[in-house]
Amino acid sequence: MQTRAWKLTPDGEYHWETLELPPLQPGEALVRLRACGLCTGEVMDWYTLRKAPLVPGHELVGEIVAISEGVANQQVGDRVVVHHHAPCLKCDFCRRGAFIHCPTWRKTKLNPGGLSEYFIAPAEIVNVDVLRVPEGVSDERAAFTEPLACVIRSLRRAGFRHGNSLAIIGMGVMGMLHLMLGQAWGAQQVFVVDKLPHRLAFAESLGATPLHADDARVRSDIQAEVVVVGPGSEPALELALQLVAPDGAIVLFTPAPPETRFPLNWHDAYFREMRLIPSYSASHVEMRQALLHIAAGLPVEKLITHRLPLERTPEGYALLRKAEALKVIVSHSAG
Repeated sequence: MQTRAWKLTPDGEYHWETLELPPLQPGEALVRLRACGLCTGEVMDWYTLRKAPLVPGHELVGEIVAISEGVANQQVGDRVVVHHHAPCLKCDFCRRGAFIHCPTWRKTKLNPGGLSEYFIAPAEIVNVDVLRVPEGVSDERAAFTEPLACVIRSLRRAGFRHGNSLAIIGMGVMGMLHLMLGQAWGAQQVFVVDKLPHRLAFAESLGATPLHADDARVRSDIQAEVVVVGPGSEPALELALQLVAPDGAIVLFTPAPPETRFPLNWHDAYFREMRLIPSYSASHVEMRQALLHIAAGLPVEKLITHRLPLERTPEGYALLRKAEALKVIVSHSAG
């Protein structure tokens, strides 16, 4: 069958193309897109364009319209969250819980990608990480499952505990999700740092203590057990090193370009026993936890600033590039 999809080319342009989908293979499922969140990482050109041409989109909610032989845990008509990767559950990485380093996790993907009217979920994903959306959870709320899963993994890797203080540098949508989850997990206080007044004001309305990045207090008065670095930039990491408390953790939540180098003060890091914790993506474990948090009422829908039909997806990415949007959700109608 054919599907219409958005293809991103190496020149950074989006093309609305008709693509041919192959027949389903054993264990696969055909899914009709219902809603997709646009990820800010997809406008990080150094990271995304090196993979082009591709069909982006991975914050997905869809409806299963066909299954092949061998699919026992899904049914046609199910409304589902679909992850774009899944582990084998058998290799050495999986046995120690390092699922995102599993070779199967790294190679699995959707065909042709999420921003497509229809897409195929391969057998590995169907078997491990296609989750039914609970009754009463809207498509828009369910579309936050994958990004929230990344945030769960971030705070877990940092060793965040009830009563800790949390500082978040960069208050885009992922910073806001860290704020919401930190509060839900019992943060004593949440400091948020950004340069955009409207984002600081919104974070304050959610109960955070806002600090402009140029505020002198940021570099002198704040000490947090966990500091999340949103931007993949050297100034953001430099600031985090000043904010983190002794025996605290800094989460590197966003990658930096491969040529980036950072001069670490080894002496200071040693005697303060600070930890640098990279956190990349999420596994099926965090996906399930995220959907449970959403079903329990975590108010992720407050972060949606723009809603667009699938056909207008490039407009949504343009809004993200100009920081005019917090969260853009695109939807595909049954027609």
